[in-house]
Parts: sequence; structure tokens; C-alpha cells
Amino acid sequence: MYLKSQPWDTHNDNANATRKVAGEIDQPSAALVRDLKARGLLDSTLVVWMGEFGRTPVSQGANGRDHSRRGFSLWLAGGGIRGGYAHGATDEFGYESVEQVVTMHDLHATLLAALGLDHLRLTFDHEGRRENLTDSDLTRARVVKELLDGSGGTP
Repeated sequence: MYLKSQPWDTHNDNANATRKVAGEIDQPSAALVRDLKARGLLDSTLVVWMGEFGRTPVSQGANGRDHSRRGFSLWLAGGGIRGGYAHGATDEFGYESVEQVVTMHDLHATLLAALGLDHLRLTFDHEGRRENLTDSDLTRARVVKELLDGSGGTP
């Protein structure tokens, strides 16, 4: 489906806009996970629901929110992910991740692990260098084992 505007980019009327789009996507998202589970496909399907950033806790203009890279929420289901688990927290203002911080590199390494792939071994040639998907410094990204269900990932 093609959207003329991006409804999640709530620089204006954040509370109402977020409530509206969340209401539109809540039941279909839950239905997808229930359907995958009912068909026996959830264990082999990794569902990732996230945006590219969070929102600042302070108003932008009269009632909007600006982009935030310091803390945001996402949810994962199936495909080697531990169910019913909440990980991490922001400061009391909701501005910055402060507990059990997961970097983007860590998240990517963890998602690859859930898929049964070792991010340290998954490399490719780029302009004469060996690169990987999680970072140019292979020691930086870590798999967040608390997010995994312990099944060892999907084959």
C-alpha cells in the first residue's frame, strides 16, 4: 500500500496522531502473530516491529515530538526470541536508555543470532576490506542473550 504521507512521523499533534495509527496497526499486528502461531510458523518466523528512531519526551512546537536516537521501543516475536519479556529502561524523563542498553549493532547481532547466523562470521568484501553487517570493528557488537529463547536460532 502506498501512503501519501508518513503517519508515524508525528511532529504535530503527537498524542492524537500516535493513538490513531497505533489503533490502526494494533489488531492486524496481533492477528499476524496469532496466525503464525496457529499455523506452526511462529518458531521459524522472526517478526520485528520497530521504527527508525524514538520520540523525544518534550514537545516540539505546540504538540509534536522530535526524533530521538537515545531511547525507543520495539517489539520482537517468534523466530528464537524470548516471549513475554521486556528489556531495558529509559531515564525517568524518557529521554535516554539507561538500563540494559542495546545498541543498533547489538540488536543486529541479536537478530542475526535468532536467525541462526553468527554476526562475526557473516562477512563480505567491500572495497578490498572484509566487512560485516554489525560493525567494522568485529568486537563492538554483542548478542543480547537475554532476548533469545535459548533454542539456538532458526536453522
